[in-house]
Amino acid sequence: MEDLRWGIIGCGDVTEVKSGPAFNKVPHSSLVAVMRRDAEKAADYAKRHNVPGWYTDADALINDPNVNAIYVATPPSSHADYAIKAMRAGKPVYVEKPMALNTAECEAMNQVSRETGVPLFVAFYRRALPYFLKVKQLVDEQVIGDIRAVLIELNWQPDEREVGAQPNWRVSPTVSGGGLFHDLAAHQFDFLDYLLGPVKSASGVARNQAGLYAADDMVVATFAFESGVVGTGSWCFTVNKEQRIEQTQLIGSKGKITFSFFENFTITVDTAAGTETSTVPFPEHVQQPLIELIVNDLRGKSQSPSTGETGARTSRVLDWITTA
Repeated sequence: MEDLRWGIIGCGDVTEVKSGPAFNKVPHSSLVAVMRRDAEKAADYAKRHNVPGWYTDADALINDPNVNAIYVATPPSSHADYAIKAMRAGKPVYVEKPMALNTAECEAMNQVSRETGVPLFVAFYRRALPYFLKVKQLVDEQVIGDIRAVLIELNWQPDEREVGAQPNWRVSPTVSGGGLFHDLAAHQFDFLDYLLGPVKSASGVARNQAGLYAADDMVVATFAFESGVVGTGSWCFTVNKEQRIEQTQLIGSKGKITFSFFENFTITVDTAAGTETSTVPFPEHVQQPLIELIVNDLRGKSQSPSTGETGARTSRVLDWITTA
């Protein structure tokens, strides 16, 4: 492909700043159509973002001859269906995370990608963000020696959008595949896969302790990488705001690295020489670096670090932890 003309299926919140505008800011890429079932919202999005076309039917967008690549930005319950339709129509797919409801759906998507030869990518954009590439650089340069363990801790208070009369889709397992663990830990395990290699085994305990919604709100896990690194994690979504914490530590033979996936832009390195702290801010459109890599991949210039195969590995880890 020489130029990518993107169509978005599901132009909701995630596309407003994180992803949507980036398609027009990447060379050889443009956003030419969007789809949302609500005609008023679809038309409004298209007007505000200067998108020439809009639809209320996903099939119509997929079959638009002016669209040659599809971004699926709906909740996970429809990822597989839309992605498979787009690939069978011969159009490369960039799908939001988590990749699908479960590993089986991910495998079905990858099977169609292999059968058709149509590329499939997943929006695990931390693989391309400067902040996380800095963490990877520190690990690759063995600033803290050999990595021995990973420690993940995330405690968050409930959000009013999740516990109201109509809870957010992220805490509806039939729509999201799980709860906030699936939504957030997906980013964590995907980047750790990129940083340390694939996880070969994982187990955990997932519980709904507070009864605020249908999904699990407490998860603890242990996991091991093919490289020999081991890890533990704890995710609680029903603490008070004073207990809120989100940090990940990489324990090495010569020190440790502490960083955050969601809360701040600081990276702290502790070694025998002392403590060093660096700050790497996120770009305005956090998905733009990955979208640029995907566009270059489709143009035959480079390879994207996030694919359907890597995305499926992350979903498999989530399933291992929450279905034990």
